[in-house]
Amino acid sequence: MLATLIPLFDDNMSVCAYSVFARKENHFVNPNYEGGARFDGAGTVHELEVVSSMGVQTLSGGKEVFVPINQFSIFAEISLQCTVPANKVVLLMDNSITPEENYVKRVRELKEQGYKLAMRKLPILSFEPYREILNKCDYILLNHAKIDITKAKIYFSNVYPNIKLVAVNVNTQEEYDELRKDGGYDFYEGGFFRMPVVESETEVNPLKANYIELLNVVNAPDFDLTDAADVIGKDPALVISLLEMVNRMSLNSDITSIRHAAAMLGQKELKRWINTAVTKELCSDKPSEITRLVMIRAKFAENLAECFELGMMAPELFIMGLFSAIDVMLDKTMEQALGMVQVSNNVKQALLEGKGDFAPVLDFIKRYEDADWTEVSRVLVLKNIDMDKVYEAYLSALKWYRDLIPAT
Repeated sequence: MLATLIPLFDDNMSVCAYSVFARKENHFVNPNYEGGARFDGAGTVHELEVVSSMGVQTLSGGKEVFVPINQFSIFAEISLQCTVPANKVVLLMDNSITPEENYVKRVRELKEQGYKLAMRKLPILSFEPYREILNKCDYILLNHAKIDITKAKIYFSNVYPNIKLVAVNVNTQEEYDELRKDGGYDFYEGGFFRMPVVESETEVNPLKANYIELLNVVNAPDFDLTDAADVIGKDPALVISLLEMVNRMSLNSDITSIRHAAAMLGQKELKRWINTAVTKELCSDKPSEITRLVMIRAKFAENLAECFELGMMAPELFIMGLFSAIDVMLDKTMEQALGMVQVSNNVKQALLEGKGDFAPVLDFIKRYEDADWTEVSRVLVLKNIDMDKVYEAYLSALKWYRDLIPAT
């Protein structure tokens, strides 16, 4: 099994829902799945397996999850496959589900069971023929490049006033800003929040400069605990977080100073905590998805270390994941941002040039995040990696993030 989440944003760049995409089999190992065999077991919605096994709180922080269904799985006993509340699940249909009476009837049944419904891949000319189905839909996903949103907004507000419009394939910040300015869309989906900063003259604010100093202290070879403790002492939020962590670990100990707390945590655990805590603070003025992205990416990279025969470098891979959006965090180019922090050559090569031992791991993770299952499956075959180990590595990263930031 392979599975990933793709976020949907609103006008404030806040994540309001996730689409879940999964693949049960590796089509490179089983080429029959590219033909008629892909319909074997079509009544099973694999994405619902993921949702049910993880729960919406771990998977999406309690937000709605969009689950794709096709012309076969729509007739499955979805209620038996889904163990989470129906109102948290949006069944995502496509144009393989036609406006014939048997489909229309089934759509009505699912709506009555409490599921929300969405439609995607629907050409403009099909809006009217699909009227009975669209009347039951809560969302419609539209390719913003192929539609005039001004006209669409008027049409949908008159004909389907309760349906929310989702712009898909929004791949740059500029596209997002233009669509938001024009109005009409409720949500957006695309990779724009991951786009690198291409140029910047923005000065790093003093608080972020303090965080960068702390990162450089703990990522230096054999760093000094007292030096780290002194930098932590400059930020009350980090001091409180450190003391809370140490108190949980040592209930019967009286902590006399920040240096004492740092010593109790130890060099290895202090370094790990600082890298995650500081990354979270660096993202505090960015969309919450940036924090989630880099944290999960870091843990996923660490978990994949053995799969890529880099087991001894797992901590470095964790750092690579954390810093994979540091350009966005600091509003600098990647080259400028990495010039401010101390990282290994392996991390720098992967993030700057897409080269070196770590680059294949980073590329694999990005493909996985985009649900590019063809490329992911190809890599699994070439490197003889067990699909289930990758799936477990991803789920483990989701659970780790849930426990790290439970309020997210």
